[in-house]
Amino acid sequence: MTGIKTTGEKKMMLFSGRAHPELAKEVAAELGVALVPTTAREFANGEIYVRFQESVRGADCFLIQSHTAPINTWIMEQLIMIDALKRASARSISVIIPFYGYARQDKKHRGREPISARLMADLLKTAGAHRIITMDLHADQVQGYFDGPVDHLFALPVLTDYIAGRVDHAKLTVVSPDAGRVRVADRWADKLGAPLAIVHKRRDPDVANQVTVHEVVGDVNGRVCVLVDDMIDTGGTICAAADALFANGAEDVIVAATHGVLSGPAADRLKNSKVSEFIFTNSLPTPSEVDLDKITVLSMAPTIARAVREVFEDGSVTSLFEGNA
Repeated sequence: MTGIKTTGEKKMMLFSGRAHPELAKEVAAELGVALVPTTAREFANGEIYVRFQESVRGADCFLIQSHTAPINTWIMEQLIMIDALKRASARSISVIIPFYGYARQDKKHRGREPISARLMADLLKTAGAHRIITMDLHADQVQGYFDGPVDHLFALPVLTDYIAGRVDHAKLTVVSPDAGRVRVADRWADKLGAPLAIVHKRRDPDVANQVTVHEVVGDVNGRVCVLVDDMIDTGGTICAAADALFANGAEDVIVAATHGVLSGPAADRLKNSKVSEFIFTNSLPTPSEVDLDKITVLSMAPTIARAVREVFEDGSVTSLFEGNA
């Protein structure tokens, strides 16, 4: 007889960085496990130190970290945590990134620009990640930048279920805030059985980076419009699109997006907007300065937890969204 046989069972361990611990705790509760105790701190010069307080040898490790502000700090912490797991002999390392940083930089628009979304994938792979679990990427092709499995989760079922119970279907219209989000809006329209409209931006050819007119393609007069997007950063595009809908006779406007980045002037823009409700998921923590009654945050923890369980048990993540294995 050669070799040694073992009868050990698979072991799953869940880890969290410091970017969004509330979401990690929700996911852990859904899975019925505890987060692995972790020591994380900065040296005086800002360098990050991480150490796990339990052995990870032979374990299937799932590390959750959303890329929120300060985004570069949390990305670096995540890379260091992956490296620590690799050097501690983890059996597998699955990285859960509810909001994938730099996904907007997915191609070169002009010469001498980076493709930072690809660089992110290379960094994760080099650090030691075997799999990425992420949600509503800004561009679907980013999945192909990582040399390994990528499980792409969708917030669409959670968001549309909420909208369906909130708005009269007979008056509902789904609206894309620009031409680039039409495909996303079309999925919403199919799911809700609602007509689709588009806000088309026209730019002044004589003034750089200046939008002068927002034309609405589709009937929104007297309708309750749901503006949909994957993320809202400063809020400029979405609030201008909402103004265009009201100018064309919309009865009400609701905004729904997976990722509420909400940086810079977003707080003031959302506060002063005539939009009745902004709906986000908890893929990112809501900034403390954006404390508005008209913001609703829906939890994606059950979806993430189910995806983790499917991966750990060698099941099908696709079945979560398509209803089949």
